[in-house]
Amino acid sequence: MHIMEGFLPHPWWEIWFIISIPIVAYGVYKLSKLAKKTPEAKPLLALMGAFIFILSALKLPSVTGSCSHPTGTGLSAVIVGPGITSVLATIVLVFQALLLAHGGLTTLGANIFSMGIMGPVVAYAVWLICKKAHVPNAVGIFLAATLGDLATYVTTSVQLALAFPTSAGFFDAFAKFGTIFAVTQIPLAIGEGILAVILFDFLAKYKGHLLAALKVIKLPNGPRLQEDSEQ
Repeated sequence: MHIMEGFLPHPWWEIWFIISIPIVAYGVYKLSKLAKKTPEAKPLLALMGAFIFILSALKLPSVTGSCSHPTGTGLSAVIVGPGITSVLATIVLVFQALLLAHGGLTTLGANIFSMGIMGPVVAYAVWLICKKAHVPNAVGIFLAATLGDLATYVTTSVQLALAFPTSAGFFDAFAKFGTIFAVTQIPLAIGEGILAVILFDFLAKYKGHLLAALKVIKLPNGPRLQEDSEQ
């Protein structure tokens, strides 16, 4: 979904910057708060950033001016929240634009909004609904990661349709962009959902108390981080 450098015309690339900047600023505040309250979570934050970077670098050709790939942001949103995930995704997108020519700097605001904001928000909402409905964690993680991934591409389709409407209008352009993305993205999203379940199970097994401290899961004896034991 990385929209390439210079592809979005004025004023759309500026608009997406204006929308994304305050949300990422809020994410920086949440990240700082988490790092102070739970310093044990720093390696987990690094892991989530690496997960997003690797998955979103695996691009396949699709819509002209963009591409298809997993995002990795759904699992991150579940574990550290959508606000912090917007910051991690921003860092990833900047590095990919500068080092891999994957995405662009003028289109950074649009790419942050689709991959770093809308995808994570949808994934987190799906996860909360699944928790309230007492859906098993594995199913909840799969749905959150899969639907968060697809939401990213629906958002990119909206962004491209707004910038490049056809003679029949926005909805016709949205249908065309969305249809092309769907060919590659639906199987990729399902694959991302499965991978997210595998990584989540690993983290729950070996870092269960940290996930409990972050209120992602509940353990019978509650979190036992050093910080908790000192209180």
